[in-house]
Order: sequence, then structure tokens, then C-alpha cells
Amino acid sequence: MADFFQNGEITTLHKLGNRTIESMEQELTVFAEDYPMALILPSLYSELEGNAMPKIVNDLKQATYIRDIIVGLDCASKEQFEHAKEFFSELPQQVHILWNDGERLRELDQNLQTEDLAPLQPGKGRNAWYCFGYALALEHCHAVALHDCDILTYDRSIPARLFYPITNPTFNFEFCKGYYPRINGDKLGGRVTRLFVTPMLRALKKVLGPHSYLEYMDSFRYPLSGEFSLSKSVIKDMRIPGDWGLEIGVLSEVYRNLSQHRVCQVDIADQYDHKHQDLSAEESIGGLEKMSIEISKSLFRKLATEGCSFSEADFRAIKACYFRMALDCTEQYYYDAKINGLKYDRHQEESSIELFSQCILKAGESYLTTPMEAPFIPNWNRVLSVVPDFGQQMLDAVSLDNQ
Repeated sequence: MADFFQNGEITTLHKLGNRTIESMEQELTVFAEDYPMALILPSLYSELEGNAMPKIVNDLKQATYIRDIIVGLDCASKEQFEHAKEFFSELPQQVHILWNDGERLRELDQNLQTEDLAPLQPGKGRNAWYCFGYALALEHCHAVALHDCDILTYDRSIPARLFYPITNPTFNFEFCKGYYPRINGDKLGGRVTRLFVTPMLRALKKVLGPHSYLEYMDSFRYPLSGEFSLSKSVIKDMRIPGDWGLEIGVLSEVYRNLSQHRVCQVDIADQYDHKHQDLSAEESIGGLEKMSIEISKSLFRKLATEGCSFSEADFRAIKACYFRMALDCTEQYYYDAKINGLKYDRHQEESSIELFSQCILKAGESYLTTPMEAPFIPNWNRVLSVVPDFGQQMLDAVSLDNQ
């Protein structure tokens, strides 16, 4: 059972008591009559062959309050796409598979490229962006949720708890971020949040001074979670990055577009485990190093739009401040792990911090070298102003692919 403490500026919806999932789903079924729901699953084809996705599909069979399931399928051949259609065919919801490598969606993407409106790099950001556009085209859809497809400890309470704050008519939330404890077996997980994002945000506050955006970001218990829900109206104005800064970019857009009274976070799982990224000092283009660089640049760019300016000296100060704060955190995590009987490798934790600190300087150098970099994908309002029927084109293409 979680505590009921409210911290920061964002309403936290805890997991208190022993309410059954059946009770919550009964309410959601009633809400669905006026607020139809669509669940987005941005997936690599390889995830269909893993251990997580079969359980996700099996659990979603019982989540009949969800009207539509939108699968963004990446890295799939024609034969693999046909298998994906069979794989998802047992779901009772209306399933829409966006075969991103298929001829029809590739052609639509090429049309947007001619207008400089298409995502520039492959990945989860691009996949999610097209799925959001498709959800907009489903005119009956009111609420949209998204979660990762590699959750090994999945159960159907995850989408239920994501949708509930957005669809309950007595609530006033338009965006909901999921959070959960990260315990991987017998040790602490969530190292990028624990060892990088949280001390980084607090270092920025120390160097730059009080700032409402940094207070807002530091209010989220797990800012890098891939699970969130939102009202469909929020999607139109959202400009998200196509790189590994997706989760931070989404929170930044929500900060820009919504009152903080319309934003909440919800505890969605007692246990959460998924596939893990490698931390590699030798391979700077992959693993968690690439993620931390792109997260850093996402934060720097957002702060720049809030009127903050940066120099090489600023980035050196941020790096030094981060390094000290992150090392202090290892003491806290050691005590927390010890009292709970968990293993704690202090050498590995501090090695990670050393690498992350170098990533801050690399991100700062990249930011100063290319200040006009535009990593954000255009929002859907802009796309539809140029190609008003693009949503219908997507509906038609996906319908033909899924026949």
C-alpha cells in the first residue's frame, strides 16, 4: 500500500486500499458510453515474439470498456504484418494496425516529407506521433492512453488506472502520467530517473534559481515512464520530439498547454519490470548514454523557450552540481535498499553517474553548436492545416492494409 502524501505541484493519485479491478472496470464501462477510449500500443514486431506482448493481449481481452486499440507496428515485413493481424485478431476491441513499413503508410509519410511535416527519424516518437494522428481521425474517440509493449509484469489494471482520471466526469484532468516502483528482482531499477533525471532537475534549480517549469518536472515521481493518458483535444497542439526525449518532451508540452490543475499522476502498478537498456561507456551512440544526452538537450531547449540562456560555463556548473547531488543520492538509495533487503552495487551506481555527468557536457556542446536544431515533430494542427484530409487518408490506408 502506498502513502497518501501530496508533494510538488501535481495531484498524485495513489494506490490505496484494496479496490478490485472489476469494480473500476464497471465504472469505466459506464464512462465509456460518453467518453469512448482508445489505447495506443507503439510496438516493434520483435516484441510480438517476446514474453510481454502475449500477456498484454491476453489481459486486454477483458478490458472491454476500451473501444479501439491502435497498434503502431514498426520493423515488420509483409509476412510479419500478416502474422501481427492474426496475433491481435483475438482481441474483442476494434483493432487498427498501422503498418509503418507498408507501402500505403510509407507513401503518406513521403507526402508529408515533401511539405517538411514528417518525422525525420524512426523510433518510438515517430510511431507514437502517427498513432496520435490516427486517434484524432477516429472522431468518436475521446480519451487516449499509451503504454509500452515490453512490460513483463503487465496486468489490465494499468490501462484502467490510466483511463480513469481522464474519463471520470467528476474529475477535471486532461493529462495523466503513470508511475510505479522500479524494483528489478532483488535490486533497485529506474537508474536513469534515479541517477540522472532527478538530480539533474535539482542541479538546474540550484544553478538557474527557482523556476516553475523545473518545480513542475520535479513533481513527477517517474517522469520517464512510457505510460500516460490524455484527452484527445490535447493531442492537436502537442509537439513531441522524435528522439529519446519523448517522455520529457510530452511533459514539457503539457506544461505549456495545460493548467497544472488539469494534470495528475497515478500509481498504476505494484510491480513493474521491462527490458533494460545497456549502459555503455564505449558505445556513445547507443544505450543509456544516448538517452541521457537527448533528455539533457530536451531540458535545455525547453528552458531556453522559458527565457533561460546557457554558456559553456553554465554547463560546467550544471555538470559539477549534478555530480555532487547524484553522488549524495547514492547514500540515500543504499540505505533504502539495505532496509528492504535489496542488493546495491555502489560501484556500478557511481560509474553510471560519472558517465551521465559527461553526457551533460556533450549535450551542452551539441546545444551550443546547433542552437537552431528543430527536433520536434510538427503538431497535428499544422499538418491538418496543410493537408486537411490527411486523417481520412490514414483511415483509408490502414483499413485497406487490415483487410
